[in-house]
Amino acid sequence: MTEQEAENTTNDPASAVLARARHFVDDLTLTEVVRWKQDHPGRLAVGYMPIYVPRPMLEGIGCLPVAMFGGGDQVDIIKGDSFYQSYICHIPRSTLELALNGSLDSLDGVLFPSICDVIRNLSGMWQMLFPEKYASYVDLPQNFDPELGGKFYVNDMARILRDLTARGAWQYDADKMRAAIKAENSRRAALQELDTLRVKEPFRVRASEAYLVARAGGLLEAAVHEKLVREFVAAARERAPRVYDNVRVLVRGSFCEQPPLGLIKTLEAAGCDIVDDDFQLGLRYIEGDIECGPSDDPMRAIAMAFLRRGQATASRYIADEEKGAALVKSVREVEAEGVIFAAASFCDPALLDQPMLETALDRAKIPHTSLKFAENTGQFQVIREQAGAFSDAVKLWGSAA
Repeated sequence: MTEQEAENTTNDPASAVLARARHFVDDLTLTEVVRWKQDHPGRLAVGYMPIYVPRPMLEGIGCLPVAMFGGGDQVDIIKGDSFYQSYICHIPRSTLELALNGSLDSLDGVLFPSICDVIRNLSGMWQMLFPEKYASYVDLPQNFDPELGGKFYVNDMARILRDLTARGAWQYDADKMRAAIKAENSRRAALQELDTLRVKEPFRVRASEAYLVARAGGLLEAAVHEKLVREFVAAARERAPRVYDNVRVLVRGSFCEQPPLGLIKTLEAAGCDIVDDDFQLGLRYIEGDIECGPSDDPMRAIAMAFLRRGQATASRYIADEEKGAALVKSVREVEAEGVIFAAASFCDPALLDQPMLETALDRAKIPHTSLKFAENTGQFQVIREQAGAFSDAVKLWGSAA
């Protein structure tokens, strides 16, 4: 940190919180997880690939859920490239690189949610490369009938609970699970406050700042992350705003592999206020609370929240619902003037979904543009020019044409 940055952190409480959040985001060797395990002897740290796993299920048995977002632009891929073809996304290769160089040694196990075939294959590679570690593929339900998909999900969570308990996690206790759900609901409420402030006053909370604050929760317990988020929101409300003449945009497509922070800042510099995105969808996947009363089965409550209030995304089957309707609704709700599709290169779910989403936007006469990135993208000039042209077109003519 430079002297100027240190001075800004001292003078601006929001900057101080952002500095702490950036530390967590850049912690590729998981020093925070190591510290947590030292403070909680015998407890397990369980990694997971984005976008979603039931984090309160893990906290309810004493485990620390740890999001694995790959190496970003900080890791040179050497060993990881030998396990995957060049025509797939970047995140599995950098994740393997981190695992093979020892950066993820503090994890006692890893969950691989059903995002795509690449992550399914990564789960198999993990079991072969690290047979002493727990690894499990989480086959999230695509049937949303409570008696079918709901029971399937509850049974699969029960399997994971048994496996982790056999490795030293706490025995299942319904009251502890309800407490974990309550903590998760409180964290989600804090994130909603952050998102609401960003929608109403994007000049007060930039998307790049909200991204850091949200992503920091990837390796923090829910209650600790909630405190960090609320501290930032309180500080952001008090700091002097800087008003920009920007276009309000919604970004979609980055639900798994994350864009470099520089790319988000580039979009902002090009005249875009990102008022909604799916960068950290894993922490926002459930809309509203996980409803779990004192006499409710907490595992069923987690399953029902996923079935009934999970967000629309490329890795979720929507049956007979209209593809793109949820996106158009989101655009209206946050009063966005356009949509930017930002998908990781070779991300099959996002790129296969995009034409159908574009069709829905065209019908609704909502301007849109698209770009692709890799987590280690380092040059943003072309993206800035494209986003700038899009922003100017929307401001001048109300469309990207």
